[in-house]
Amino acid sequence: MIKNRQELFSLHWTCASLAGLAFLAGCASIPSTTQKTNSWIKDEVADSYVFGYPLVLMGVARDAAVGTDPGQAPLNTLRHAQALPPIGAANPQQPSLDTLDSTGWLDVGSEPVIVSLPDSRGRYVDARVLDMWTNVVWSTSSQFATRAAGIKAQTIAFVGPGWQGDLPEGVKRVDVPTRNAWVSVRIQSNGTRDLTTVRKLQRAIRVAPLSVYAGDTRSVSITPPSSNAADAAAAAASGTPAAQVAALDANGFFSRLAQALPDNPPAPADPHALKILSDFGVTPGDPVKLPSAPEAIAAGLADGHQRVVTPPSNLLSGNGWNWFGDGVGNYGPDYAMRAYAAVTQPGIGTRDDEVRAVITQDSDGHALNGANRYVIHFAPTQLPPVRGFWSITAYTKDGALGESAPARLAVGDRNGARRNRDGSLDVTVSSTRGKSGNWLPAPRADLQLMLRLYAPKPQATDGSWEPPAVVRQ
Repeated sequence: MIKNRQELFSLHWTCASLAGLAFLAGCASIPSTTQKTNSWIKDEVADSYVFGYPLVLMGVARDAAVGTDPGQAPLNTLRHAQALPPIGAANPQQPSLDTLDSTGWLDVGSEPVIVSLPDSRGRYVDARVLDMWTNVVWSTSSQFATRAAGIKAQTIAFVGPGWQGDLPEGVKRVDVPTRNAWVSVRIQSNGTRDLTTVRKLQRAIRVAPLSVYAGDTRSVSITPPSSNAADAAAAAASGTPAAQVAALDANGFFSRLAQALPDNPPAPADPHALKILSDFGVTPGDPVKLPSAPEAIAAGLADGHQRVVTPPSNLLSGNGWNWFGDGVGNYGPDYAMRAYAAVTQPGIGTRDDEVRAVITQDSDGHALNGANRYVIHFAPTQLPPVRGFWSITAYTKDGALGESAPARLAVGDRNGARRNRDGSLDVTVSSTRGKSGNWLPAPRADLQLMLRLYAPKPQATDGSWEPPAVVRQ
């Protein structure tokens, strides 16, 4: 079973001989599907599912978010969250209670798209753009070299593959390897009384194709990526994008992958993955022709489903918490990590952008439940290492906020978490209020906790720091 990047796609094509199939590198020819054993078909389907998962997921998320219906926005337009917590059908998994988010989908296929950000005047702003493989192509993290003290006004041109031309003076060029990209701008909010200031900053963000930015209103229209009835049906389906992808059969999944590949090619290091895909009938831009081996294909699909939700071995862990380390956001050939990040923490940035540590069990290995009372004790030297700020939020086991209003709160240093006399800090987690001033309301059911570190310091992702255990009282 292939689990790690060192093993993933390790020569799943072989040379045939009279003695049978041998595991040989650098084969001169690829055998036909009929020469393969069904076990090889299963393995290649599973490997290719892991490889292609982020692109298919991003495509489904784009199709669900782009449009003119409530909760949607056209391409090259931002949709601004207006309240905390986020409200409506588009409510994301594990929503943040610390920021108001502005999100949108860019189309850089015909011309660059210009994004202008205002001076945040010291307020924390985290902006990032991800390509369709979930790699971060640009973020504001580099501007927080010493501490998160806001961002200055800036204008960035996101340029698609092959574009040649001149950009306006003072505009920074960022090349995007895929036709589409996902943009997120998150602005720190300090509660409901602070929303007016945040919304003013949201309105100051500008997104426009180059021709519109330069004043040529005749070029406002942007043609969306090609779609078909199956795509439209998938986008309209209920549930999160991850749930929609999980519901696709093998033909549906690989058809979406084949359709997306021409506009969103993999990185130069990935051509061997395309060879594996073509070996069982998946070619960029062409109709899918899977081999006549339904049992092997179904088994490979099931294996792929399991692998994308299985924590990879290079995930950081400590005291029951799990979080991403230095490789997050720029994955290279680490397909297992890339797929796991896409399904569990959509839109996660780089190690310098944010850390999201998750825990579902207490120090004794029992499932967390809001009917109990827990204490998280941060020693003075164990407080979350950040240049920005940190918070802890309680969710249901499915990543949703609790139904009651008190459960829609986070605890952290931005909202006055009080330290003990020795500099340590205790957070009490329960569905009922206790004596502790740092009370984190939790659903009265099985739950998960997420510790967010905004603009984390290097020790948060290099393995030298870990969050404390969650201890039941």
